Amino acid sequence: MSWPSRILILLLALVTGAIFGVAGTVAHSFLWGVLPVGLILSLVGCAALLLGLRLLIAGRLPTWAAGLGMLAAVLIFSGKGPGGSVVVPQAAEGAVPWGLIWTYAVTGVVLLVGAWPDLSRLRPPTAATTADDGSEARRLDT
Repeated sequence: MSWPSRILILLLALVTGAIFGVAGTVAHSFLWGVLPVGLILSLVGCAALLLGLRLLIAGRLPTWAAGLGMLAAVLIFSGKGPGGSVVVPQAAEGAVPWGLIWTYAVTGVVLLVGAWPDLSRLRPPTAATTADDGSEARRLDT
């Protein structure tokens, strides 16, 4: 793959991650009764984007770029705006802090998907790693 196409993919991943991060930051506080529907759907959407990038594009860099875009959007939109408005308000005394849960959950999703090992590079068991009874033996030299 050429360098211009790699840079374009990284930029698209960064912008797409930022869009998902903004959408999740705005929607995370939607509750249906006591069920945090906005938080659940926002996390599912962000995880689906990151998993899709991880599974469809070789390498982890586009996944990390999308995750960086998500985290930057959460950071930017969690603060006080120029007009004094706050998208992620501090929870009242005794209330569930959905904003903090969203911030830590999206960070955990980015770290989990980005750091997940590449299982496609695992080698299938060979005769040297198979025990006499047919079960797989562990090799200490690999």
